[in-house]
Parts: sequence; C-alpha cells; structure tokens
Amino acid sequence: MPAPSAFRRQFPSPQGGIVAQVAVCLLFVTGVAAAATAPEIAAKVDRRYNHLQTLQADFTETYHGAGSSRSESGVLWLKRPGKMLWEYREPRPKVFVTDGKTAWFYVPGERQARKAAVKKLDDLRSPLRYLLGKTKLEKELAGLSLATDLAPETPGNIVLRGIPKGMQDRVFSVLLEVTPAGEIARMVIDEVDGSSTEYRFVNRRENQPVADKRFDFSPPPGVEVIEAEGLTP
Repeated sequence: MPAPSAFRRQFPSPQGGIVAQVAVCLLFVTGVAAAATAPEIAAKVDRRYNHLQTLQADFTETYHGAGSSRSESGVLWLKRPGKMLWEYREPRPKVFVTDGKTAWFYVPGERQARKAAVKKLDDLRSPLRYLLGKTKLEKELAGLSLATDLAPETPGNIVLRGIPKGMQDRVFSVLLEVTPAGEIARMVIDEVDGSSTEYRFVNRRENQPVADKRFDFSPPPGVEVIEAEGLTP
C-alpha cells in the first residue's frame, strides 16, 4: 500500500554531499541517532509518558478516504487512569469523551448522543487513553519497527511503524513520528479500506491541573441516548 503523501519524502542518501553530512550530525546532536533501534525509541516514548499525570495538546485531524477529505481541529485532554477528551472546535464543535468506563460522542445541537462501554469501544483514537502511566508501545503495536523508508516531517524526528493489536482486520499500519524527547508529534493511521487519518499534536501542556469533571458527560435535556459499538465522529 502506498505510504501517506506526508511521509513520502525519502531520507537523503549517504552520497548527498554536505547537506546529508550536516543532517547526520544534527541527528547525533539531538540524540536520536544514539537510539537506533525501534525498541530503544519505543522505550524512550514509554519513559516520556509514563511519568505524566495529565497531558493537554492542540490537535489537527485530517482524513482522506471514500472520495472525500476533511480537516478538523481542537484540544485533546488525557488524564490517568484512562480518561480522555477530544474537544473538536473547528469547523464545528463536537465531543468525544471517556471517563475510563463509558465513552460518549455528541455534536451540540443534535437530538442524539451516542454511548458505548469503553471495553467494547472500536475507535482509532481509543488506544491513546492508555498513553499516560502504562505506555508500552511494543505491546500495543505488533511488528513495531523503524520506518526507514519514510522521512519525518520535522528533521531530527524518527518514524515508527506498527499495527495496533486487535485491530489487524481494520488497520493496515500506524506511523508514529517521535521527537528526540520521546514525544509523539504525529500519528498516521492507514486502514485496509484505503482510507488514512492523520493526527498532529502541538502546544503540549504536561501535568497541568485537570479536574475529573471535565471527563464527565451528561446529555442535554431532550437528547436521546443511542447505545453504540463505535463512536467515530
């Protein structure tokens, strides 16, 4: 399957002259080159996230598939253990939230809100709720490896490739762009039907106070609750 266009640029070859030499030197300076294997990069990500209690980040979600595309943005909140809120703000507000047990999806103004038990949730974003405190990328992603055939969007980052366990029938591959500090800057999910979803995370705020009530959801009066298996916005 072709790689997403955002990742198609190739790394410069060793014969690429001064530019390639400078790029290699920069990798050593940032420390990424020292962690040359997928397990070492994954361990760095684990260490980065496992000490966090909360994480906030601005996100952009871009989808391509079925002859259409869309781009949305908002704010992501994560809190241990297993709490997650995707607050979409553009181009229209909507909410995808879980308190660790129950997940909800709701678009303000609509007459229905969808609800699902977390243990039954089949959503591409749901594994992120476990990012804090119990990260183990090698257990979450089957066949985890360095995507050496793909260039990162930001020089100095590293791209990992794997398949979320339990989702092999739906997901072809997941690409994670990791910074030298072990942060996940981008996530690209390629599905077996040919669709692709990319998430970008910026303006991270770590260990800031986040109240538990932010992850509580109650449907507005008059809104019908629909029990669902998946909550894809």
